[in-house]
Amino acid sequence: MTEVIFDRGTFLVDCDLWLDPRGSRPFAFVSHAHCNHVRHHQRTILTEPTARFMRARLGSSGKVQHVLRYGEVRDFGSFRATLLPAGHMLGSAQILIEHQGEKILYTGDFKLRPWLSSKPAEVVSADTLIMETTFGLPHYKFPPAAKTISRIISFCRETLEDGAVPVLLGHSLGKDQELLAALAGADFPLMLHGSIWQMTRLHEELGAVFPPYSRFEPETVTGHVLLCPSATAGSGMLENISKKKVAIITGWELDERTICRYGCDKVFPLSEHADYGELMEMIELVNPRRVLTLHGFAEEFALDLRRRGIDAWSLTGGNQMEFFS
Repeated sequence: MTEVIFDRGTFLVDCDLWLDPRGSRPFAFVSHAHCNHVRHHQRTILTEPTARFMRARLGSSGKVQHVLRYGEVRDFGSFRATLLPAGHMLGSAQILIEHQGEKILYTGDFKLRPWLSSKPAEVVSADTLIMETTFGLPHYKFPPAAKTISRIISFCRETLEDGAVPVLLGHSLGKDQELLAALAGADFPLMLHGSIWQMTRLHEELGAVFPPYSRFEPETVTGHVLLCPSATAGSGMLENISKKKVAIITGWELDERTICRYGCDKVFPLSEHADYGELMEMIELVNPRRVLTLHGFAEEFALDLRRRGIDAWSLTGGNQMEFFS
C-alpha cells in the first residue's frame, strides 16, 4: 500500500504529494482556507473558493494552481486526483487519490451534517482512509443544528430585550457565515466584525446569499446582534461595549472549561467538524482496508477502531510510529 509519512503534514511518498502541510512544500493539496491550513506552495491543488480565500488572506494561493471542480478527475502523472465536497465550509474539499490500483481518500476537516453555507459532504469507497478526528471520543455527540440555532436565536432575542448587545463568537471564515445564514429568518439587525465582514463579502462574490448586515461601528452597536471572531474574547473592543452578553459557538461546548476559557456567558454546540458518530459513519460508508487518523483524539480513536477489528493507526499519536507502508 502507498507509503504515508507525517511531518507537520501528511505526505504520500509514492505520489510526492503533501496533504495540508504546515510549511511550504513543492506540491500540496490544500483542503480549505482556514489559517492553520493555508501556506504558499510551489504547486497547489485546491478548489476555486479556497483559492479566492487564500488570495484574500495571503496575497496568493501558490505559484502554480491546479484548480479543480468537485467531481473533476485530473491526471498528475504518478496519480489521479478527484476533489469531493467535505461539508466543512465553502470550498472545502476531500481528495481522492488513485495510485497503482489503490484508492486513498483524505478527508481534511469534514462533517456529514448538512450546512447552510456550503455543499454537503460526498463519500466514496477507498482502500485507505486518512481522516481528521478532532472529536474522536464517544461523548462528543452534537444535538441537531436546528435545535442549537433555535437556542442561539432565543439568547439573542432575550439579550436585546434586556437592552444588552448579544455577541456571538465564532470564526471569521466559515462558521460566522453559517451563523449569518442561520439567522436569516430571525429579523435581527446584524453587525459584523471587520474580518467577518470582509470574508462575508467574498462569500457573496462566490454566490452565497445572506440577510442584511452592516460592518461593526462601536457608536451604533446597541440594538444589533454582533458577530465576532473568538480571538476577540476579552479584547478592548468588547470591553468597551458596556452592556453585553457573550456566547461562543463551538463544538467544545461539551467541555466544562470552555466558558471559563473564553470568559463568556453561554456556549452553544455548533461545529463544522464531524462528531464521534459521524466519524464512525464515515468509516462505514468508505469501508476502507486501513484507517489513518489525524488531529484531536487521533490516538484514542484509532485504538477504539482496532478494538472493533479495524486496521487503524494514528499518524499524529505519541505512541505510534509516523511511518506506514
